[in-house]
Amino acid sequence: MKFIWIIFLIALAAGGCMTHSKARAQEQAAFLAGQNAALQQQQEQAPSVTIVGPVQYPKVPWVAGLTLAQAIATADYLDSRAPKQIIITRDGESATLDPNVLLNGAVVPLEAGDVVELRP
Repeated sequence: MKFIWIIFLIALAAGGCMTHSKARAQEQAAFLAGQNAALQQQQEQAPSVTIVGPVQYPKVPWVAGLTLAQAIATADYLDSRAPKQIIITRDGESATLDPNVLLNGAVVPLEAGDVVELRP
């Protein structure tokens, strides 16, 4: 009988006891990880515009009325030089835009799923 108690104590020590607070902390960490995964999946499914080029944030959330200038500003253009060419691809069709058009105040509306390529 003494031998069984010794094995039990060794197994208990090897397996470790989990305190209530440690178990609670693990539960909370698992809950937060699940929340973060759900939020990330939700953001990936949300309509967006993709900006290709020297930008900090290549995925810009699309909202009704989003313009090209707003999308570039939101993406945070990083190059010190202005783009020499802007290409907008929508439904597999591409259109090239002279960046001076934006500088002259033209409003270019974007749609969800558009891909904007900025070539410096």
